[in-house]
Amino acid sequence: MKISGNTIFVPGATAGIGLALALELRARGNTVIVGGRRAEALERIAGEHPGIDTVRIDTADPASIAGAVRQVLDRHPDLNVLVAMAGIANVEDWHRPGSFLASAEQVITTNVLGPIRLIAAFIEHLRAQPDATVVTVSSGLAFAPLAATPSYNASKAAIHMLSESIRLQLADTSVRVVELVPPAVRTALLPGQENSATAMPLDEYIAEATALLESQPDAREILVERVKFLRYGEARGDYDHVVKVLNASDPHGK
Repeated sequence: MKISGNTIFVPGATAGIGLALALELRARGNTVIVGGRRAEALERIAGEHPGIDTVRIDTADPASIAGAVRQVLDRHPDLNVLVAMAGIANVEDWHRPGSFLASAEQVITTNVLGPIRLIAAFIEHLRAQPDATVVTVSSGLAFAPLAATPSYNASKAAIHMLSESIRLQLADTSVRVVELVPPAVRTALLPGQENSATAMPLDEYIAEATALLESQPDAREILVERVKFLRYGEARGDYDHVVKVLNASDPHGK
């Protein structure tokens, strides 16, 4: 995708990678709309970063998505990039079904159904644009499992294959599909991850990822160096070693 001159909607961007990416894209000359569930967070972002539009959206709620789509397209009819950023992770103990089932269902609803619903809601509009992009967000854990987060791993593997599949289907349209594949990044995704010595600093991740977007406009996956250990373990033939190292790092593999 081109790195400037776009109109970009980033739902799930009130914190972490989503917000940092939104701010970087704004700084690079794009019109950016940030979406999120918490009205107070959206108000703070709008106040601290004049020029960024905000829309309340809960990607786990189809009615909320429909309302947000109407607002975004009414205010930004030239929208040409959707970043399906929303995602959550929960630690689960599968020894005790009663302890994880509701959490697992929440992860799948947010991380899989959320992006599917978002893409479905915007795809007709995006197809009508001369140059459009859907950006999905998977994870290095789509390719090597962290024992503590089974449903999160599965959800990101689903996003990877969804990205691969819709890219094939949309090859005859103006819509590109680009998959961001982050490693562990210092955000609040999991307890303690913000301060993890083995997680990638957020500013470093955003700088490297956006540099790759700029230098590789036709890339299908945006892979910073740190995530390649996880991404290519199976291809290299050292998958078992990758899984062992990942899960030995600390209680959350970070």
